[in-house]
Amino acid sequence: MRIAILGASGRVGGLLCTQALERGHDVVALARTPDRVTVPPGRQRQVDVRQADVFSPRTFPGLDDADVAVSAIGIGKKDGPGALVAGAGLLAAAHVPTVWLGALGSGVSTGAGGRIYQAVMRMAVGKELAEKAAADRIALDAGATVFHAPDLTDGSVSPARRLVPLAELRRPLLPPRMSRASVAALMLDEAESPAHGGETVVPLG
Repeated sequence: MRIAILGASGRVGGLLCTQALERGHDVVALARTPDRVTVPPGRQRQVDVRQADVFSPRTFPGLDDADVAVSAIGIGKKDGPGALVAGAGLLAAAHVPTVWLGALGSGVSTGAGGRIYQAVMRMAVGKELAEKAAADRIALDAGATVFHAPDLTDGSVSPARRLVPLAELRRPLLPPRMSRASVAALMLDEAESPAHGGETVVPLG
């Protein structure tokens, strides 16, 4: 399988690249700054690094050669508003099956992480919540699987990782957390065997 990864130079994006290669896939690594994409030794032939700026749609690379796109794009400290919406729109226009990384506590999952978690979300990323919801809607309307991930931490891939449809999520008492590696693994699981297209799911484990 040939997997296009948007945001390949980020923390989740880098894990997606590494894990996809470990699974035997070819990777199209999309990043605004290609020099920041880390390619594991001996894997250069499996990786096609492409410069991709969501704010420059005319130069955004085509994805006709990709079987699926996985997005780990975020809003960087130097980014103005609009990056998520622009990225979601470009992937939707590419007409490629997509797995999109969103955030628990935004849009349709507001309050689903519990009161404490939602309060933290409002303080930490309050200004971004509306944009996250708008980008999710674009992705969902295009048939993407949208992951509403909880607070992400360092750590290994959990063998207990699983996906729960948002409608079936039980609101936790304590703020949920999960390793980036586990979320990356679940996103690749969905890319390999799509089961939730057009749905919002919550990764747990």
